Amino acid sequence: MMWNSFGDFLAMGGYGLYVWGSLGVCAVVCIAEPLTLVLKRRALLSEATEPDAPDRGESLL
Repeated sequence: MMWNSFGDFLAMGGYGLYVWGSLGVCAVVCIAEPLTLVLKRRALLSEATEPDAPDRGESLL
């Protein structure tokens, strides 16, 4: 597909909203997933290494 201008490229032949919206959602998910995993790992490690933490009977799995 050939575009005559940058505006044509962004419009993507009338499908720009779908294309760029999909790309945006994928980018957000690709950034958020590792971030949430790191934060969850830190929380679990800090909970597991607390020496005075009472046993709540909860499984970490």
